[in-house]
Order: sequence, then C-alpha cells, then structure tokens
Amino acid sequence: MLIERDVLIVGAGPTGLTLAVDLARRGVRALVVERADGLFPGSRGKGIQPRTQEVFDDLGVGGAIRAAGGPYPVGMIWQDGRRLGEHRMFDASDEGSADSAHREPWMVPQWRTQEILAARLAELGGDIAFGRELVTLDQDEDGVTAGFTSGPPVRARYAVAADGGRSAVRRILGIAMTGETVDPNPMLVADVRIDGLDRDNWHIFPPTGDTGFLAICPLAGTEDFQLVAQFPQGTTIDPSLATIREVVAARSHLSPDDVTAMSWASDFRPRAALADRFREGRVFLAGDAAHVHSPAGGQGLNTSVQDAYNLGWKLGAVLHGRAPESLLDTYEEERRPIAADMLGLSTRIHRGEARRGAATRQLDLDYRGSSIAVETRTDLPAGALRAGDRAPDGTPATRLFDEFRGPHWTLLAIGPAASAELPPLHTVRLPSYEPYGNGLFLIRPDGYVGWAGDSPAGITPYLAHTGL
Repeated sequence: MLIERDVLIVGAGPTGLTLAVDLARRGVRALVVERADGLFPGSRGKGIQPRTQEVFDDLGVGGAIRAAGGPYPVGMIWQDGRRLGEHRMFDASDEGSADSAHREPWMVPQWRTQEILAARLAELGGDIAFGRELVTLDQDEDGVTAGFTSGPPVRARYAVAADGGRSAVRRILGIAMTGETVDPNPMLVADVRIDGLDRDNWHIFPPTGDTGFLAICPLAGTEDFQLVAQFPQGTTIDPSLATIREVVAARSHLSPDDVTAMSWASDFRPRAALADRFREGRVFLAGDAAHVHSPAGGQGLNTSVQDAYNLGWKLGAVLHGRAPESLLDTYEEERRPIAADMLGLSTRIHRGEARRGAATRQLDLDYRGSSIAVETRTDLPAGALRAGDRAPDGTPATRLFDEFRGPHWTLLAIGPAASAELPPLHTVRLPSYEPYGNGLFLIRPDGYVGWAGDSPAGITPYLAHTGL
C-alpha cells in the first residue's frame, strides 16, 4: 500500500505542526510523520515572541497559547542563600505602540505549544503518524517517495524536513551545515518539581569557582520549573534525577530532597549552524533542520515557526495551480538571510554581547530584498512603510489584523487610492492612515507587504506571479 499526499512533513515539532496547520486550512493534503511515539515531552523552546504570537493568532491558536502560558518572571540573583537583587532578563518594549497587540514574549513550554498545534491540526482534519522513522527519500520530476522502518511508504508532490538539528532528511540529501560552537561548556536542561522556591522569580545562582551557573525558571501554566545548569568543558552529563538533585544541592541553598520529581531532562552543547541551502529539488528544510541556535534570546523556535509560515502559503498557491513553481524559490531567498541574522543575534546574546531587546521580538524583520517585494512608489521618506515590510496592525476604521486573518491576501487602499477601481480581492478602503501613508498595499497571507504603489498600474503581473 502506498499513502499519497500533496506534502509530506517529516517531524511533529513546532515547525512541522505550524506548517501542517497552515496547509490544512488551505485545503492541502499533508501528512506529518514523526519518528517518536508521541509529541516531544520537554519545555525546551518556551518563549513565544510577539511576531510568533501574531502568527498563532492567524492560525487560530492564539487564544489557547495565551491561556496556556504567562509572562516571564523577573530574574532574582542568589548568593549563599540570600537574595542579592533583581535582574531584568528583557529590555522594556514600547507598550504604547499600536502596530501589534503583542509587545512582550509569552512563556509556554514547548510540549504545551505542540499539544495546542496538534489539536488545531486535528480540528482541521489533519493527522500525525507517530513511530515512523524515515530511512529513504527518493525524488523524481513529479514528486518524492519516502520509506520508513515501519508502515507503508508515502508518495507526495513535495516534502519538508522539520526533523530537527540532527535531521535525517538533510543527511539523506547531503546538505551540509556551516557553523560554530557557541559555548564549549555543556548544559543540562530539565523539567522538575521543586519545593522551597517561589514562582514569582526566575532564580539565578551565579557560577562560583569551577562550578557553572544554575538557573531555575517557573514554567507558566504548570507546576514545573525549567532547570538549566552549566558544566565545565569536557564534562559528560548524566541527565538523571540523582544528578539534578546533586547539582541543586551543590549550587543553591536547597537540599537534594527539595527536587521532588523530574519529567524530562537532556544535555546539549550550545552551537550555531546554518544549512548551506534550504531546498533540494522538491524537498525543503525548515526549523532546526535548517538552522540551529543557542537557546539564548529565544530565537530558535520562533525563527522556525516563521519558516513554516513563509512556506505554507507558497506551497498552497503552487499546489492549487494558481502560481508558478518558481514561487517556491523565494522560500530560501527570503528565509535563509533571516535565519543567518537570527543566528548571529542569539550567539551574541549567549556571549553577553547583546541584550534581549527589540530585535528578539521579530516584529521588525523584513523581506525588502526579496524578488516578490515590489515597491513601485518613488521618493519615499525615510522610515516609510515599504514592500517587504511586516504590515502593522492598527484600528483606523477596522482592526487591520482582523482583516488580514485567514489564508487570503488583503488589498489596502488608503487615502486617494481608496476611490480607484481595483482588482476583485479582499479589499479594505481607508482614509489616510499615518503608519502606512497613502497608496495601495497588497498584504501577503503571511502578513508582509508584497506590492505597494500609488495606483493599480502594475499590480496585475504581480498577482499572476504570486498566485492570485
């Protein structure tokens, strides 16, 4: 028996599930396959940045994400069993800005984010096949065929590797990753239950002598804490409850028995790496399969979700026959430079060379250099919104993100252009609105300005190339 789908997604992490949800709402038949027998059980990527919160709002899971998590607590520095003072983990944002409903990162353990996305996928009729380890992946001019250690093979028109930093798909394709060790000191990460610590602070125990730091953060929406402990270079870490109890007792004022339970633990070596390319024929790399980050700054999961959000609408347009296959070339064109920039940012934050500030929120990322960012206006003032920029939210007459929500494109006609005869698209006509300026703004399904102009002239060829 051969299973046939439009898209095969390898990996049921945040990247694969986000892509599957986006494709399902577009009527694309996708199958998610996952090597493990269930969803990832740990908290690893716990920070949902403002831009990702906007994406989740669009995908119909924003409310569930907000309900499942909470804001980040203020850091508290400890020494010799005494509180030394607070440590602000994030630079303050401009909370008064109207361009987004989200200004601060929101904490949700990764396992819970994946549960929410999986539930949304099931609502949309999608499915996940667990216990399916990929062993072969063959391509021809019409599609890909994947073989597994168990179960029937899958035939699809396209495949997406969302199977993590040790991606089997990337290895099969022979795509190398270029990178560096961010920190030679290994780390232990675990989800634990602890007595004797309040849940109002992110508890930080600085390094002393040859002993690395210990950080214990209450995980919003749960009774657990995420524990992170650094070890000297060359240490072999045993991620067991006994080790965790020993570390906590040695580096804090707590006793071993204060650690009452452990639900997940792992050791890792912080590194930064970028795949040499994000596409091989009909196969795309996304998320950790394409770029591996230090956890500092919370960029890994968020950059990965943005990959999926960028690729989803493009695959949908091509598979439904509305756009040429060449549209898919813009996935690597747009996402690889962004991933490289975010890798640099997370590495600088890890090394103490940058703060967790505006750049980590990912609201200011743009695709201005993209071949499908077409700006036809001239003599724009500095700071003007341009094609390739994220389209800001606002309420000039209606909430703009409510108009953008869904898999469609939106044409904003603002100022004098609002009276023009326009193509039959989902159109919002507005009086002059300062964050945009006057003109026509064609908003992509992923919330970026694709085309901008003073008049409809020139918009028709753009619509044909991008699937409209």
